[in-house]
Amino acid sequence: MRNFAEIAFDLVYLIGVISVGFLMIKNNRAAQYKLFGIMAVILGAGDAFHLVPRVYALATTGLTSFTGLLGTGKLITSITMTVFYVLLYYVWRSRYHIAGRDLLTIAVWCLAGLRIVLCLFPQNEWLSAVPPLSWGIYRNIPFALLGLLIIVLFYTSAKEHTDTAFRWMWLTITLSFACYIPVVLWAQTLPAVGMLMIPKTCAYVWTVLIGYRSMKNQDKDEFISENSLPSGL
Repeated sequence: MRNFAEIAFDLVYLIGVISVGFLMIKNNRAAQYKLFGIMAVILGAGDAFHLVPRVYALATTGLTSFTGLLGTGKLITSITMTVFYVLLYYVWRSRYHIAGRDLLTIAVWCLAGLRIVLCLFPQNEWLSAVPPLSWGIYRNIPFALLGLLIIVLFYTSAKEHTDTAFRWMWLTITLSFACYIPVVLWAQTLPAVGMLMIPKTCAYVWTVLIGYRSMKNQDKDEFISENSLPSGL
């Protein structure tokens, strides 16, 4: 029964977030919402590399039979989640019409690049059933700093502009990291901690829905970007 519930949750999440992403890409020309749609598709597609094998494993012979495939999926998901936050940074720039701030942009790209490089080190032992905790911590330090930076940017900008549509964006990111960090630190010794991935996933869904609801109500939204993305994007 528990396996069935997790399978249903994973499939609904993947189908839902990817579908919303494609709707945002297809139905809007505003730069921030086009970026949000791309961001949602990357989120869902990246997670699919881990969750689809997990669903298959739960429905068949169990997780231990697919250790290598699940580990590869975790690697891909780690990279796509980093890209997710880089795109979210550009959503922030587009929504609040941010110009310049070159040092901030460099910091975002450096943290994202460092995170991806650390993920690619063989010492992560992605294909192992028990990967080393130390490298789980190393690769997540720049990721957590990137997340903290995005949290601060959305919190301060939404407050400064009284942006009610995005007023909880900072909270969704905070909740996702609050659930993710304990999993990194303790899931191997306390498997029950892994259940925190469910509210973490819900926090990401909330993030995507904030953008989608804002798009649907854009006639009332003061923060629509005046710039549209090129037609080929």
